[in-house]
Amino acid sequence: MQTARIPATIVTGFLGSGKTTLLRHILDNANGQRIAVIVNEFGELGIDGDILKSCGIGCDDAGNEVDGQLYELANGCMCCTVQEEFFPVMKKLAERRQDIDAILIETSGLALPKPLVQAFQWPEIANVFTVDAVVTVVDTPAAFAGQFAANPQAVDAQRQADPNLDHESPLHELFEDQLSAADLVILNKADLVDTQALAQVEQLVRAEIPAEVKIIQASNGVLPLPVLLGLGKAAETTIDQRKSHHDHEEDHDHDDFDSFDLSLPEVSKEALLNALAQLVQRQSILRVKGFVAVPGKPMRLLVQGVGKRFDAHFDRAWRADEARSTRLVFIGQELDAAALQSELHALLGLPA
Repeated sequence: MQTARIPATIVTGFLGSGKTTLLRHILDNANGQRIAVIVNEFGELGIDGDILKSCGIGCDDAGNEVDGQLYELANGCMCCTVQEEFFPVMKKLAERRQDIDAILIETSGLALPKPLVQAFQWPEIANVFTVDAVVTVVDTPAAFAGQFAANPQAVDAQRQADPNLDHESPLHELFEDQLSAADLVILNKADLVDTQALAQVEQLVRAEIPAEVKIIQASNGVLPLPVLLGLGKAAETTIDQRKSHHDHEEDHDHDDFDSFDLSLPEVSKEALLNALAQLVQRQSILRVKGFVAVPGKPMRLLVQGVGKRFDAHFDRAWRADEARSTRLVFIGQELDAAALQSELHALLGLPA
């Protein structure tokens, strides 16, 4: 009978830092470990869950979803819904503890990790699980740009227009809170900056974390699994001593951020990426993510955008039972959904 507590690794980090890519790397190299995955998203569409499912996680050999292998919490940030959704999911996992070696939890890019770690103090959870480590993933190019947002220019313009905003913006506070909870910090996308920039970001991060917290560099989240798992930090026992900007708030939500999704017909890859590149220049869009139906292509195109940087690749074939349509989720600040949709349609030459 299994008596040891099941280790849970919490992966946090700002929008677009590479959390899902890191999870895929871990799962692809699990070497037989039975890992339960909890994915949390800010927005209407379960894009991250679909990305993980596309590599076979949560599916059987025939590609059918298997209940209980991937838990996706899509009702806003996990720190807000921790009592409503997180506890029932953990109870289900506790009932299957004999089948689980470890748990991976990917928080929303807008989530505060501290309340989630504190939830592991609850007796019903503490008896079964422990937080092996909180891994904070940093978008190195975005941090080097001087902001903790995907679109520094848009955020700068908003700050300058509002005299009530200082450097302690919601984005800045969120970045610091994600670092304050960390047991390990990954400077991801290290290949996209030079040595001097990397050193500056490491210095910036080091100023926010205790000396014993390690900082490591990565590209595409590729790291040896022993560096990421089995750290034995029991973070739930020390999280109360870690300071955060939201320690004295009775409730925390993310009203500073907007999220909405839209559907489009089939559209060419080049036209869509060109249109999205123009949109992020004009609006405070922090993140774009979704799936695209490209005319004449049997494969589904996965598009992910962080600020001005966009990545697009075909991830799998469209299934016979799903509609070939384009679905995108936008996350940003003070977004006008109707205006953004109208502008995107105009850029793509689609009817309003």
